Amino acid sequence: MKQLRTLDDLSLEQIENILNHANRLEKYRTAKSPCCLTVANLFFEPSTRTKCSFEMAEKELGLHTLHFDVGSSSVQKGETLYDTVKTLEMIGCQAVVIRHPQQAYYEELEGISIPVVNAGDGAGDHPTQSLLDLLTIQQEFLIFQGIHVVICGDIRHSRVARTNANILRKLGAKVSFSGPQAWMDEDITQGDVVSIDEAVEAADVMMMLRIQTERHDGTVIWQKEAYHQQFGLTLEREKRMKRDAVILHPAPVNRDVELASELVECPRSRIFKQMKNGVLVRKAVLAHVLNIKEEMTYERVI
Repeated sequence: MKQLRTLDDLSLEQIENILNHANRLEKYRTAKSPCCLTVANLFFEPSTRTKCSFEMAEKELGLHTLHFDVGSSSVQKGETLYDTVKTLEMIGCQAVVIRHPQQAYYEELEGISIPVVNAGDGAGDHPTQSLLDLLTIQQEFLIFQGIHVVICGDIRHSRVARTNANILRKLGAKVSFSGPQAWMDEDITQGDVVSIDEAVEAADVMMMLRIQTERHDGTVIWQKEAYHQQFGLTLEREKRMKRDAVILHPAPVNRDVELASELVECPRSRIFKQMKNGVLVRKAVLAHVLNIKEEMTYERVI
């Protein structure tokens, strides 16, 4: 595994290895000594969880982190993404982590020799988010075969929906979708669309999504309260969920829009567990792409 653009770069065996590695990493905290490797983080879109968890993962692996400031870089002078990344490669970075608004931006980087880890590309893919979601589901149910995951919300504009739908189906899960018809996408849903009231009674995992207003053309506008009542996970709907069903959300959460504020930290919510798992998964991914041996690197948590 030399890079991670989409989960198609990985075999199911490699995905299993990364999840197993991430689970083992929960027993460790920091690197015994620096790895003397440098990773550059290039975030062309705002980010809290993904950016900070990559930085924490790099710190805990003992890596050096190069913080790339898009606003003060030569990108503002018209430098191409390829030339930016090639520069970072030439000055000594061993890998780059990139979030970019352009879908499949990595296709422009074929001449780059160092690993490229995709931290989200437009409405395309978000492989490390899917891996942390898989880890969270695996920790809850142990297997994926037969688990019913309902992805709810702005499906058309969500890279999380696209990536999760593809990999969950490959792993044997049943995947359904719920949300406004205008935001469905047949390429993703493949016709398996249910109402939110059907979803809450059938799902083992309710995966709620934020409305991606930054990717909308303005033709479909929902008032927050109206959306919550028609398509959201309300307090009343949560009561009808299966006893062992859980709630996931990639965050940031728009409270009282996609789900009631009281549900963000309710007993069945795994939203903050996902964030914790994000560091573990990103440590595992970086260790794989940089060929860092865990038995030589980490200090056990007492």
